[in-house]
Amino acid sequence: QVQLVESGGGLVQAGGSLRLSCVASGRTFSGYAMAWFRQAPGKEREFVGRITWGGGITHYADSVKGRFTISRDNAKNTVYLQMSSLKPEDTAIYYCAAVMIYSGSYYTDARQYAYWGQGTQVTVSS
Repeated sequence: QVQLVESGGGLVQAGGSLRLSCVASGRTFSGYAMAWFRQAPGKEREFVGRITWGGGITHYADSVKGRFTISRDNAKNTVYLQMSSLKPEDTAIYYCAAVMIYSGSYYTDARQYAYWGQGTQVTVSS
């Protein structure tokens, strides 16, 4: 069975930094896109960024571009989301997601992802 487990969430002051981790298990994820989404209360789940496991190609939402960085560690089967210059509007539950790549899509739609973690809460205070 595929499992994605997020960690690293917490409370941080505006302007601060935080690193989230997503440990993937259950299969080999080469050929997969690994993504981060977030959801605030009363809002739809939105795309944050993604990385292709094989090529390490990244793509980010405009709202986080230049502030957030996605990376991966093959030996640890882990994907990271490094968040800097955090803003109160970044407050949300952050989810890790994965899907096998079948096309040249940017894979920014949550409906495209087959596997999801349980989420980790990030709260940014002002």
